Amino acid sequence: MTFELICIVLFMFAPALAYWVFEKAGVKGWKSLVPFYNYWIWLKVIGKKWWWYLLLLIPFFNVFMLLLMLDYTALCFNKTKIGPQALAIFFPIVYLPYLGLSQKEKYINPKERVKIKKSVSREWFDAIVFAVGAAYIIRMFLFELYVIPTSSMEKSLLVGDYLVVSKIDYGPKTPQTPIAFPFVHHTLPLTQFTKSYVEWIKLPYYRFTGLSTIKRGDAVVFNYPDGDTVALKMQNVSYYTLLRVYGRERVWNDKANFGDIVSRPVDKRENYIKRCIALPGDTLEIRDQMVYVNGKQQELPERAQFKYVVTTDGFSFNQKTLDKLDMTEDLEVGENNQYLLTLTSQSRQQLETNPFVKSIHQNVDSKGYWRPDLFPFDSNYIWNPDNYGPLYIPKAGATVSLTLKTLPLYERIITAYEHNTLEVKNGQILINGQVATTYTFKMDYYWMMGDNRHNSADSRYWGFVPIDHVVGKAVFVWLSLDSKKSWTDGKLRWSKMFRVVK
Repeated sequence: MTFELICIVLFMFAPALAYWVFEKAGVKGWKSLVPFYNYWIWLKVIGKKWWWYLLLLIPFFNVFMLLLMLDYTALCFNKTKIGPQALAIFFPIVYLPYLGLSQKEKYINPKERVKIKKSVSREWFDAIVFAVGAAYIIRMFLFELYVIPTSSMEKSLLVGDYLVVSKIDYGPKTPQTPIAFPFVHHTLPLTQFTKSYVEWIKLPYYRFTGLSTIKRGDAVVFNYPDGDTVALKMQNVSYYTLLRVYGRERVWNDKANFGDIVSRPVDKRENYIKRCIALPGDTLEIRDQMVYVNGKQQELPERAQFKYVVTTDGFSFNQKTLDKLDMTEDLEVGENNQYLLTLTSQSRQQLETNPFVKSIHQNVDSKGYWRPDLFPFDSNYIWNPDNYGPLYIPKAGATVSLTLKTLPLYERIITAYEHNTLEVKNGQILINGQVATTYTFKMDYYWMMGDNRHNSADSRYWGFVPIDHVVGKAVFVWLSLDSKKSWTDGKLRWSKMFRVVK
C-alpha cells in the first residue's frame, strides 16, 4: 500500500475517532465508520453548513478543513481555551475518545451553546492562526510564489519577475523538514546565517500524484542539486566549485572569506528555475549550440539567447540602441569595432538590418575545446557549453556499465543522491563494500538548461537534477519589477505582467 493510499484511508476514517462524540450528540456511533457519509454527519454534529462538505473534497485543502472540524468539536464541549483546543487538533487520537467517554464532559448542541465573547487579543490570535494555517497548507501542497533572481532565463523570464509555481502539476512533495519558521526558506528573517528550520524530525521523500508529468520544454523550479553543502559567506558559488578552485583545506579553514561550511536538506536548498531539456532515459548531445535528444534536433525556446560577435563600421552602441533591441546588459566591448552581445534570434535579425553593422557571427566554442569547469570535470570528456555529450540521462530501474571512465558521470548520483558508499581500490569500484561493474538507478533524473544559454549556471555545470529535488512548474507571472529603475521611471514592467509562462 502506497503512502498516498494510506493518507486517503486515514482521512476517510478520521471521523471514527469521534465515535463516542457522535453518540453523546444523539447520533448512532456506527455512522462515524461509513466513508464520506461520516463527514456529512460530523458537520451536522458541530453545526456547520452543507457547503463545508464541498471544501472537504478539495485535495490538501481538506487537511486544513479537518483541523477546523477538530477545533469546533472541542467547542461543542465548551472547550474555549487554547490548551484544550490544541489537544483536539494535535492529539485527536486521544482527546476525541476522552471527550466522548468521560462522564464529566457534556456535549452542547451548537445552537444552544452560549457564545463567549472573545477578547480582542484572542480574536486576533485566532484570525492569525487561521490565516497562517491556510496559507501554509496552500504553499506546501498547491502553489508558491517565487521571484526570478538571475538572468539565466532571459528573455523568457526576467530578473524581477514574480512567479506562481504550481506544486500540484507534478505532485506536491511531503516536507522533508516539517518543523520550520513559516514562509521563509533556509534563513531566518533579519539574520544573515541563522537556520529557519530544525532537523529533529525528518520525513522521507514522497511525491503525491500530480496533474501531469515533467515534459521537455517545461519551466521547472527545483532545489539546487549542488546546494547540499554551502560556504555561508559565498552562498552564490557552488561549494564544489570552491573546492576545485581553492582546495578543501583553505575553504574549510579560511572562515574570514568562506565562513562556516554547512549542509542543507533537499527542501532547504536554493530554488532554481530552468527549462527541462531532457527526460529520464534520454540521450542528450549539444552540437554547435543546438540541442539533440535521442539524435533528434530540438526546437529552441522562443526567446532563447546566445552570444554573438558584432562588428560595426565604427558605430558605438548606446543605451537607446540597446533598448530598441530589448537588450540592456551583457554588452562586452572588444577591439577593432567588435562587440560581444547576447541576442535573441529576433534581436539579431533586427540588428542585421542596421547599416552600421558589418557582420554578426555566433560565438561558438568549437568541438574538441575542453572546459574543465563543466560536469563531469574529467579530461576523458572534452566538452564545452556549445559542444557537449552525448550523455545518457538516468532513469529509475535502468542499469549502466560502471568503469573507471564512466564513474565520474554517475559518482554523485551513487553517493549524494542515492546514498551509497563508494570507493575505488586496486582499480576496482566498490559500492557499499561490494565490487560493482554495473549500477541500477533508484530515481529518475532530468537535464535542465537556461534559455540564456551563455549566461546560465545549469546542468552543464553541475549535472543531473533528481526527481526528489523538483519543486513545481512555473505557470504564471503576476508581477514584474525592474530593479534598475525607479517607481517613476518604469520600474513596473506592465507589458510583462499577468502572462502565462511558456
